[in-house]
Amino acid sequence: MFLPEGSQDETGVQISNRLRASDIFRRVSEMRHFKPISTPVVEYANTFINEMAGMKLEYMLKWFNNDGEIEVLRPDWTAAVARAIANQRPSEQKWSYQGSVFRIDKDGTESRQAGIEIVHADRFYGETECLLTAVQYLNQLTIGQYVIELGHSSIFNLLIDSIGLTKIEEENLRIAMHDKKEDRITDILQSYDQTDLSQTLIGLINAYGGKEVIATYEKKWKDRPELLAVLQRLKQLIDVLETIGVDDVIVDLGRVKNLPYYDGVMFRGFLTPSGEICFSGGRYDRLYEQFDQSTSLSA
Repeated sequence: MFLPEGSQDETGVQISNRLRASDIFRRVSEMRHFKPISTPVVEYANTFINEMAGMKLEYMLKWFNNDGEIEVLRPDWTAAVARAIANQRPSEQKWSYQGSVFRIDKDGTESRQAGIEIVHADRFYGETECLLTAVQYLNQLTIGQYVIELGHSSIFNLLIDSIGLTKIEEENLRIAMHDKKEDRITDILQSYDQTDLSQTLIGLINAYGGKEVIATYEKKWKDRPELLAVLQRLKQLIDVLETIGVDDVIVDLGRVKNLPYYDGVMFRGFLTPSGEICFSGGRYDRLYEQFDQSTSLSA
């Protein structure tokens, strides 16, 4: 009655647990030489709803300022940090952040995020450092039961690039892949006489598992060097994780990006047995284009 829907107070153990998690993240990021960064709670909406960022204004807490521009409470850290570090020196490569975000499509209006960004660095280094930092953080939290999933946005893009889909059709096909709707995939591609591609995409819906999945598709794509290069990158990341004792790693070759700015490796951590996502990230090079920057960005 006395708080807006989605808002809540914190007491006792809740506060202690949050502060403990925050302090551990700070220590881990400092140990790995990340430089902290903070952005304003109030931002222009366009930072988040432009074509590159792709977030929906309807889920943000927003208002018009005196100049008629839409301002929002920060709904996400990634785009905000990208804006902030676009003007920093290229020699500054590793950044960390944590704090509140505000959205109305979540269980609570206010939630908290912590994360890292690696820019102006070798792509493989950026991807591995993100994964290694996540693993170290989970270990410091004494979380030992989790599975890491690896995917790559280029698989879908490389397979459909040559058939001339409209933007709407491409987005609908991407959604069908995300939702694992085989009949919808077939319907979209039917007018293009792409039966083989349709079967390939439907097969990818279930192409998840260990290294054996990669081995299977290395044979299927033996004449597609660009796809083989993607599979090789995923194998390299698995090898890195295995060297530090992380054996529960799977690939999902049919995973598609859920935000426009993904353009490479994507990864997620799932707690077992609950299945909750405990971290996520990937390569976001395209996110910098809105700030007239060209660089590599892993987060």
